[in-house]
Amino acid sequence: MTATHDEGLRVAAVRSAFLSRFRPRGAVWLAAPAVLVLLVVLAYPLGIVVWRSFTDPTVGVDNYVWFFQSAVNRTVLQRTFVVAAWVTLVSLICAYPYAYAMTIVGKNVRLALILCVLVPFWLSGVVRTLAWVILLQDSGVINSILRGLGLSPVKLIRTLPGVVIGMTQVLLPFMILPIYSVMKGIDTRLLQAARSLGAKPWKAFLQIYVPLSLPGVYAGAIIVFILSLGFYITPALLGGPRSILLSSLVQNQVLSLLNWGRGGAMGVVLLVATFVLLALAAPLMRQKHASSRREA
Repeated sequence: MTATHDEGLRVAAVRSAFLSRFRPRGAVWLAAPAVLVLLVVLAYPLGIVVWRSFTDPTVGVDNYVWFFQSAVNRTVLQRTFVVAAWVTLVSLICAYPYAYAMTIVGKNVRLALILCVLVPFWLSGVVRTLAWVILLQDSGVINSILRGLGLSPVKLIRTLPGVVIGMTQVLLPFMILPIYSVMKGIDTRLLQAARSLGAKPWKAFLQIYVPLSLPGVYAGAIIVFILSLGFYITPALLGGPRSILLSSLVQNQVLSLLNWGRGGAMGVVLLVATFVLLALAAPLMRQKHASSRREA
């Protein structure tokens, strides 16, 4: 009986060692199709862009020297990041209470709110942007309402605020969904416990609920910020000469001037600047989140 039991333990140990040895290889093979797709549709085109930025029309860094020597290019690059930051901030202000409302309402209302978030995905971005052109133009719906109320009309079309409004509407679902996915997992009994111990509702919310929801805020902010940097259609239709972003300059260099080298250099500069900014912000976000969780 004992020998049979010992033999069974040895067989189980050998089987566990065998599975632990070959399981990583199986996991790698399972990920191979996704890795292949990424290499084909992302890494290869990106490699071509980087290669052309150094070799077209001549080998060297002339395209990058041209980019940084141009005051217009530097201004547009700075404006691109400023607009992306504004879009991220406005999206967060609009998305946080909306996502919180989705966690406290009933099932039917929650389904309606989720449907409102998903509807924009079913419409073309061009259609939504053209709708904003109608709303924001000088004789559009918004200014007509302001005139009806006896207020002065506001210049929104061909301005940076108009671009921010249009981009925020397009990217708002990408902020709402990550925040909601984190909020729905927060135990609201923690707030009840804090209030039972004498904490005011707003103080319990700020010191307990908000820190626990920060992972969703960070995820949504990163997604919206990165997507904002590459927007082209919305800034092109809602913006003007003084609100042009780097994507429009890339389009002009590649499609209008057929200068792939300079267009590739612009894209590489934007990509590197984004990575550097995220690398600098990631430790700060982790530190802030860790300190907030300790306080909570």
